[in-house]
Amino acid sequence: MTRTAAETREHILRITHDLFYWHGIRATGVDKVAAEAGVAPTTLYRLFSSKDDLVAAYVDRVDRQTREWIVQATSADGRSAYDRILGLFDAVARHVEQDCRGCAFMMALAEFPDPGLPAHRNAVAAKTWVRAKLTELAAELSADADIGDPAALADQLALVIEGVHASAQALGVHGPAKQGRHLAERILVACTAGVRT
Repeated sequence: MTRTAAETREHILRITHDLFYWHGIRATGVDKVAAEAGVAPTTLYRLFSSKDDLVAAYVDRVDRQTREWIVQATSADGRSAYDRILGLFDAVARHVEQDCRGCAFMMALAEFPDPGLPAHRNAVAAKTWVRAKLTELAAELSADADIGDPAALADQLALVIEGVHASAQALGVHGPAKQGRHLAERILVACTAGVRT
């Protein structure tokens, strides 16, 4: 089957995701990616100028997929901001239960601590977007209930998400990670004095 350049690029990135996420970015060489993808190394380098470029594209792809399911989980579909926030934590729980090794962005940041590298910048951009989305939802909730500082609530919820991913990585999806949605709800109840919007 002949693929277009765009299809080949996406195919390589799918293979890259499985290898980088499950085996580590630095532990996986470009030749391994090419072999698993069934393409020549020259083809890979024609689409990605370097391993750094491939890693950056991998992180960017995970970011796009993450934004997609978060936007879907929190869509303004008639639910209150309170219920949309909990809907996000339901989605996080489902995501973690589907084969989770932890947060791909935190793993990329651990392997690429230099802020000047594209992979690092892309991972930080992903985390920044999630925090901004939570702040947006908290601000909507604040319009209906006195929650104090929406940014502080967003940061508390962001920490719960981080904890879910870190716990799933260390202790499995049936450990403390199972408490993420419950903890988020307790935070929401506390900050709204138990008033549902």
